[in-house]
Formats: sequence, structure tokens, C-alpha cells
Amino acid sequence: MSGNQDSSLDESKAKKEAEEVPEQPPDWSYETQVPVKTLRAHTDGVTAARFCFRDRHFISCSSDGTALLWEVESCRPVRAFSGGHDRTITECAMIPDTNRMVTVSWDKKMVSWDMETGQMLWKSRQPGLLTSCCSSPDGRLLVCAAVPQYGIYISDAASGQTVHQINGYHKTTITRCRFDPQSKRIATVSADRFIKLWDLCSQKTTVAINSNHSNAISDCCFTSNGHFLCSASWDKTLKLWDLQSGRFRSRGGTSLQTGHEGSVSSCSFSRDGALLVSGSYDKTVSLWDMTSLCQSVVLKGHSDWVTDVSISADRKMIISASKDRTIRLWDTENIDEIPAVMEQKKTQGIGVHILKCEECGKPFPVSRLQSSELLTKCVFCRLKSPPRYRPQPPPLMPL
Repeated sequence: MSGNQDSSLDESKAKKEAEEVPEQPPDWSYETQVPVKTLRAHTDGVTAARFCFRDRHFISCSSDGTALLWEVESCRPVRAFSGGHDRTITECAMIPDTNRMVTVSWDKKMVSWDMETGQMLWKSRQPGLLTSCCSSPDGRLLVCAAVPQYGIYISDAASGQTVHQINGYHKTTITRCRFDPQSKRIATVSADRFIKLWDLCSQKTTVAINSNHSNAISDCCFTSNGHFLCSASWDKTLKLWDLQSGRFRSRGGTSLQTGHEGSVSSCSFSRDGALLVSGSYDKTVSLWDMTSLCQSVVLKGHSDWVTDVSISADRKMIISASKDRTIRLWDTENIDEIPAVMEQKKTQGIGVHILKCEECGKPFPVSRLQSSELLTKCVFCRLKSPPRYRPQPPPLMPL
């Protein structure tokens, strides 16, 4: 069967699935008064969900072996990606500034997809079960983690060819791998409770942190400037690591403890770094205010583990994926009007400093998490000055 026919079948399948799922009016999570839509199309647990295409769409993948592209406005799947995997898809990732995404699976395959046609562009097979994947922000490289090699494989995003591999990088399963915002380093976290940063230029580990989490680290995420890393753990906590100042070497990480009642599965920063979202096996999604380092809202509604969370660039929407086979789209635009949030904001001034931006001259707050000696510009001026560093790919491995 030709690729075009396969694409047509996939598109027809997506349309059929969309027709079978009636559009849901917003339900309400009465505990928090946050509007939410519950989306159903996958036939097994949803393992990941990520916003894409300027937050007008999002992608999801599942233990049912498929991935879907959803339209946010209609809350319907508009394209299905199937036939590439025959086991659980553990993670999906968009390649920035392209119409391509990649999926990885327990079937040991990484697959690149054309988002417009639904066609597979290439398929790469690795030695082990793949637990995580990520694209570099410059769109040139991909990284995936494999078990039982406990290693990472760095590939060319265009061809899927492996350009570097590191086996035995951790002592046990690598649960998540992430490029930093500058495409310079790869962060990995593991069930061995270590956090490691691999430098692409020097091709060596430049940071290795014994996190002192009391259980496996399940996820990690960077702030958009790369200064901070958050780690999520099965010990029910999240920790923040100041990578720019290196203060973690003497002080360790900053713990966010009074939050989840179950293992924390996922975490994601907002683009401005002011909000952290986390998902947990306690079936909830938590929002954390990074000024006060306090939990501000708990979103309830899933009937099983929350496996992944993602936040839109404008912070107006959050999506959560769950083992209960659903995705929830939360409308957080008016979340500051919730009485509990308003009350917290009245009392969160302790530990906050006001600085003057050296570029625009406007005042901006700095939380106790941040070092006032290192920040001289407000978040808006920092975002206007993206890094110019563009690393060269590592040398090709001999065949």
C-alpha cells in the first residue's frame, strides 16, 4: 500500500474517531472553579500531551500505540498517527519550527512523522526500550533514553541517524531526557536519583547532582532561560536547582514539599517562569507560584494517575494526560480570581525583592528562589534577547 493511501486511511480514522466523540461543553471542577473539558479518543492510558503550533493544537500519545493531533478550539482530534509502533508510545515531541514530530516506544523504535500528511518520514531502531525523547530547541538534534542500556542516543533530527551514544550513563532507568533552552546541554534524570547534564560541545558530563530525593526522579524541566531546573520525584516532592549560580553545590535544591499526596509524575514551567505545573499519581494537577514557591491551586477530576502536563505560552490553558484514557483541557485564564488564589497573593510578599530593569527601567519582582545579584533585566527584556549559540552536531559514530 502506498504512503498516500496510508495517510488517507489515517486521516479517515482520525475523522471517524472525532465523529464518534461528541463535543463536550465545559464541565466544572467545583473544588477550584476552573472550567475544564474532558477529551476522549485514545483506547488506553494517555502517556503524554504537549501544546504545539502556537498553542492552537496539541499532540498526545498513548499506550494504545497511536498519537493524535488535536485542535484546541474544537477539542477534537484532526489527525491520527498509527502503524509506526506496536507497543506503548512513551513520549512524543515536536521538532521546533517544523511540521514534524517524533514518537518513541517500548518497541525500541523512534519514528518521525509529517504532521500535515500523517506519513512516517523515517524510523530508527535502538537497542533498548525507549522511555523518553526530546528535540533540541534549534531543531537539529533529538535525544532518546533506552532501557536496559541506561543510556542516551543523540540523533540527527532530519535523518534519524545516531550521531552519538552513551551507554551506562546512569545506574538504572533514565526516566526523562531534556535539552536545555540553548541547545547546549542535555539533562537526564533517573531512578538512581541522580541529575546529570551532558555538554554537547565537550561531550562529557559537566554536572552530576545527587538529588537526595528519597525515591526515583520521574521528570525534569528547565526555565526558559535555562537558569533553573525542576525535578519531580516519586517521593511526592519537587525540587528546584539553581544551575546558573551553582548554589546547589553547597545548599542543594529548594524543595516544594507541601503539595501532592502521591508520586509526582511530571512538571512543566510556564514560558515566563512564574508558574510551575505538576501532575501526580494522586490524580491531581498542581499549580505552583514561583514567587512564593507555594502551591496555589489543585485541579481535580482525573480518575487515575496523571501522567503528563503542559502549559500554553500565555498561561491561559493547561492540558493534563492520564492513565484514565482522557486528556483534560483546563481554562486557567481567570485563575487569579479564585478566592484562595487571591488570598494567597495578599500574603506572599515575604521574601520578594523589587529590582529595576537595566534595559527598560521598569520595576520587576525577584523571588527568594532567584539570586538578585544575577538578574539585572525583567523577564520581558530577557525573552527579547535569545541566545545566539548554535552548536555543531557531535561527530558521527563509526559504523
